[in-house]
Formats: sequence, C-alpha cells, structure tokens
Amino acid sequence: MNLKDIHSVYFIGIGGIGMSALARYFKFVGKEVAGYDRTSTPITDSLKEKGISVHFEDNVDLISDIFKHPNTLVVYTPAVPSKHSEYQYYLNQGFDLKKRSEVLGIITKDSFCLAVAGTHGKTTTTCILAHLLKECEMPMTAFLGGISEDFDSNFVLDGTEYSVVEADEFDRSFLRLSPTVACITSMDADHLDIYGTKEELERSFHEFIEKIKPGGKLFVRKGLPLEGITFGIDDGADYCIENIEIEHGAYIFDLVTPSEVIKKVKFNKPGRHNLLNGLAAFAMAVQTGCPPHRLAEALATFKGVQRRFSYQIKEKDFVFIDDYAHHPTEISAVHQAIREMHAGQKVTVIFQPHLFSRTKDFADDFAASLSDFDEIILLDIYPAREEPIEGVTSQWLLDKIENPNKKLISKSTLLEEIKNCTTGVLVALGAGDIGMEVPKIKKQLSYAH
Repeated sequence: MNLKDIHSVYFIGIGGIGMSALARYFKFVGKEVAGYDRTSTPITDSLKEKGISVHFEDNVDLISDIFKHPNTLVVYTPAVPSKHSEYQYYLNQGFDLKKRSEVLGIITKDSFCLAVAGTHGKTTTTCILAHLLKECEMPMTAFLGGISEDFDSNFVLDGTEYSVVEADEFDRSFLRLSPTVACITSMDADHLDIYGTKEELERSFHEFIEKIKPGGKLFVRKGLPLEGITFGIDDGADYCIENIEIEHGAYIFDLVTPSEVIKKVKFNKPGRHNLLNGLAAFAMAVQTGCPPHRLAEALATFKGVQRRFSYQIKEKDFVFIDDYAHHPTEISAVHQAIREMHAGQKVTVIFQPHLFSRTKDFADDFAASLSDFDEIILLDIYPAREEPIEGVTSQWLLDKIENPNKKLISKSTLLEEIKNCTTGVLVALGAGDIGMEVPKIKKQLSYAH
C-alpha cells in the first residue's frame, strides 16, 4: 500500500490513544480524516478542534461520502467488535481495512525507528525518548501511547528521519514494526486473554526481537532472560544508575555508560520504575548520535505524561496523585515511589480494576499489592471490551485483600466518600474511566483543603 495514493482516512475507534495519534498524523500530512468512537472524551474533543469530524453512533449513514470512496484507507482498532455495522460496511464493500499497528509499521519502516516494548513502562519511556530527541533537535516523528506534558499531545512531527513508537504487545501489534533500535522494559504476564499463557507472551517478544533491522540494537532491562545491551540500577548493567540521592523530590545520580560516567544527573519523576524508563530512553537516544551529556541535561527537563504519577495536588500537608497503573507490578511500583517521596504519610488508594479477565488472572497479586497501602477504596471492575465472568467481581477481590482498612464503593458515591479525606497522600489508580473522575476529585479535594 502506498500512502501517497490515499486521499482520505477513516478510523473506527478514533478516540483511542494510539488511533488518535495516527489521525493527527494523517491530518498533518494533508489527508481528509474522520472517524467513529463510542464516547466523547477530551481526546475526541481535541481531534474536532483540529478539524477532524468524529461521531459517536455506530451508523453508516453518518459517514460522509468522501470516506466511502475507494481510495479511502480504513483503520480499525482490535477493540471494535466484528459485528460493528461500520466495520461490516467497509468489509462488505471490499475496502482494505488495516489495524492501527499495520499502518504504524508502514509509516515508520523507512525511518530510523526507535521502538519501546514491554508490559510496563512503554508510554513513559517513549515520551522521555521523544523529549530527549526534541531537545537535541533531531528530525523526528513520534507516536506516543499517552499525552506527553512536554508536547501536550500524543503526536509529534518535527521531521521524518527518526521515528519514536510504542511497540504494543496487545494483540501482537508490535510484530508489524521494523525497529532500528528496540527496547524491552519488562515481560510480566499480562493480556492472558490474548496469549493464554506467560510462555506464549514471552514467545511474542522473541518474535519482536527478530523484527529488528540488520545491524540494529536491542536494549533490555538487566535480569530479563534476553540477550541485549542492558540497563539497570546498581546492578552493573551496561547503562547503570548509581549513587542515588533525593533532593527536593528529585533524583540526583551518576549515570554510568559503556564509555564514561556522567555525574550528578537530575530526574524529576518519582519512582525507581521511572528512573529505569529514563535510563532506557537515554541509552536508546545515544544511538542516534546525540551527545550523551546533552541527553543527560535533557533528562532533568522532562515534565511527564498525563496519568503517569501525575501530581494533581501537591501541598505541604496533602498530595493527590493520578496514575494509569492497572497491573499488580505497576501498583507496587507506584506504592514504592510514594513511600520513597512521601515517607511517613498515611496513603489511601482508590483502585478501579480493568478487565474481568485481568482481575481473574492476577487476583491474588492485586490483593497483595493493594494490601500495602494504608487504606483501600475499591471500585467496580471496568469491563472495557469484555463481558462479565461469573464469580469475578470487585467484592471477590476485596475479600482477598489482607488489610482491614478496605471498602468497596460505587463510582457514583466516590466524591462523597473522599469529601472528608484525612489521609496525607491520596492516589487514584486504573486504566478504565477513573481518569474521567480525576478532575472532579481534584475539585472536591481543593475545595475541602
């Protein structure tokens, strides 16, 4: 498929974080762009502001005639059910329907592609990497899996020589990419509704490694059972962070590379997991020829990613944090970061489980990671693309949590619940629609404090 021959692009599921980045790209390069999504969100609002038409009813009659022309590219997300009427229309009319990942692979295949894979850390690492390359004025296109606070967007186009992409393992999407430099941050069991077993998930990561271009490089977190250039903290990795100190809520450390030691590097995002993300991005950026000392300086100016340890309120006696964590490993990483940066404070977590299948697969691990907080407020499971599984409920998960300071509430009573919050740190976690509640919580808490 030659993208130059495409006049218009229609997205089924345009409001997704990855889909919307592609929509922005095609609009930027002069194509007609429109799409469907199930609900209106800040992302779809921002697409409309760019002149992209979006509707929210699954109705073929709402698709403009320009997008029924044969030279329309139709992009869909795997989250859209096969019975979706717009999907079925394009299928029956003989259109060439392509998954988001396939289109992303086509766009980036001829560039120096830097791809970040892993069950955790992808989004933050790609956002840091895009920031570093921007600071070094590299001609780059970036497709990000979150809203970067440095760019206020999930898409950057400052040139086409380099591309930065999040290599998503969901639905084996990352096997469509052809990276020049790849990174694997983690390989914890996840998406078992797709893969069935952890072994099958790991097999797909090995397939992803095979996609690296000849002469390309692979970076892996030290300790993973993979051959590559390693990165880590105090573990003798090829790229290693040592002598960590905390000053005014920021990390100060030495960055050891294969050729030199850069002293007193600063990084402002809390959590050892975020330090690893920053280190991975640094190591990958070095491969583009950017001066290491310049990259180290740029680490200090990285602002962050929306819903990735985002401080919504940060006062002397009270902190409210919002994070996308939806896997036990991620929850534990957030907990570690809070205890390190806000030692001695009482910490209350609001958690909205994401997917019945993930809750079922990791129930005991969820219970263990949540039990570490001082107080747990649990919401009902966010189903996303799934139908309920008998016996898998938030009450079932709550019963497994070995901490007496726990309760299950409905989302509709959340604001009332936190109105009299006396905790030092409140953190909202989850990948569902809890993110839509965060502004309301912030408003309620700001009023209360």
